[in-house]
Amino acid sequence: MQQITRRVLFRGGLGLLGGAALTACDQNRTPTSSPAFIGPASDQVRAAEQARRPGAVRDFTLVAAESEVDLGGLTTRTWAYDGRIPGRAIQVKAGEVIRARLSNTLPKDTSIHWHGLALRNDADGVPGVTQQPVASGATYVYEFTTPDPGTYWFHPHTGTQLDRGLYAPLIVEDPNEPLTYDGEWIVILDDWLDGVTGTPDEVLAELSGGMGGMDHGGGTPEEMPGTDHGAMTPSPSGTAKHMLMGATSLLLGGDAGDVRYPHFLLNGRIATAPETFRAKPGARLRIRIINAGGDTAFRVALAGHRMTVTHSDGFPVQPIETDALLIGMGERYDVLVTLKDGAFPLVALAEGKNAVARGLVRTSRQASAPKAGLRPRELEGDVLRYAELRPAEAVRLAPKNPDRTIKLELTGSMMAYDWGINGKKYDPKIISTIRPGERVRLSFVNRTTMWHPMHLHGHTFALAEGGIRKDTAIVLPNSRLDVDFDADNPGLWMIHCHNIYHGESGMMTLLGYQQT
Repeated sequence: MQQITRRVLFRGGLGLLGGAALTACDQNRTPTSSPAFIGPASDQVRAAEQARRPGAVRDFTLVAAESEVDLGGLTTRTWAYDGRIPGRAIQVKAGEVIRARLSNTLPKDTSIHWHGLALRNDADGVPGVTQQPVASGATYVYEFTTPDPGTYWFHPHTGTQLDRGLYAPLIVEDPNEPLTYDGEWIVILDDWLDGVTGTPDEVLAELSGGMGGMDHGGGTPEEMPGTDHGAMTPSPSGTAKHMLMGATSLLLGGDAGDVRYPHFLLNGRIATAPETFRAKPGARLRIRIINAGGDTAFRVALAGHRMTVTHSDGFPVQPIETDALLIGMGERYDVLVTLKDGAFPLVALAEGKNAVARGLVRTSRQASAPKAGLRPRELEGDVLRYAELRPAEAVRLAPKNPDRTIKLELTGSMMAYDWGINGKKYDPKIISTIRPGERVRLSFVNRTTMWHPMHLHGHTFALAEGGIRKDTAIVLPNSRLDVDFDADNPGLWMIHCHNIYHGESGMMTLLGYQQT
């Protein structure tokens, strides 16, 4: 089996990106001559990694393979890490080094992106930007320091592979953990169709034809039945097999999603065969919730309980109670719950799609299991919003006016399925330039009638309103969201919509640190 190392990789010439033409720049967006960018194999990237003071090395092995998996009485053929969905969690302490050896036995190229980590650029896992693709039959070694504690995850950054079974949690523990709790439950949510109704590649091919003149908006909120703040019962779009009609949510500003999924999973299990977490009454439980879906936001609640939110995208917030959470693709929340006596469903409502993923918390053997179709009243209670969250003081971004503003207009429509940024589909030659040490503002301006969970690689930003630290944030239709970050991690970094079908259709772009 061929082994590809970073040394071999960058000898192959990914430095070509350093000469890309700059056609998207700062708020003036004036074309300039091609600057020299700090590349993934640069001395600056190595120096930034040394500044993290790498600690003990932890070795992990991952095998990406075609696998037959049991989703809880439903067996399907898919792609997965080590034959499991989700893959085995990687758990390390902040400051430790992950050395992950990926063996690709898939029939196609692949890669791994370590979502949310401010890691070294050459480990970011974006083929054609930070590495060559890992070919079928090849092995690749990722090695990087994990600087910040929190809840993260990993998945491919190659085609539509995220919407198969290639994902797993990555938990970076705090050596000085300030929270006290009796148990921990990692919950990873997903929408599922692979091997049941088709493949993600077939979905993308169908969506790419657009919806033409078909009605996609559904009825008025008053006409929309169900508990989902106006959700309709979605249906296929005419003769289209995978396209969804009528998935509508007021929380998401209208259209909730465009893909028809037959199942929604919690820790790889369908709703009728839920995973059960067992504890004692009165136990204090930490739940780390990750949305690994391709096209679905989830509204999450634990029946009979209020949750105390402690972290968003890995970074602490000032604790706040809520009945339910809305989690877009790529987002993560940590919550604390003091458990009552009984059996309680943890329900993740597929927002606007009239279906659920489901787990069970049991603190009593005698308590009867709740009915599979139960939707907790908490789903219709307080649903936490960004505006209600405040960062913990220790992670609040220091006050500073932006040195540079990059306006990123989110463009496109379902009619033509021409998603892009600033009116253009992804082009690796279009790189917005930033300079080391700058405070950078990204101004996401959504010109579409669809919501987009926008993700920045290699950094954690602060929402300009409220200041919470995140790396993935929902931008509602016809709205603007400003986020700020410090340019302290040199390299070439991607920004994209974490709806896998929007991103693969073109809603991606690059940031590049300019050589100084």
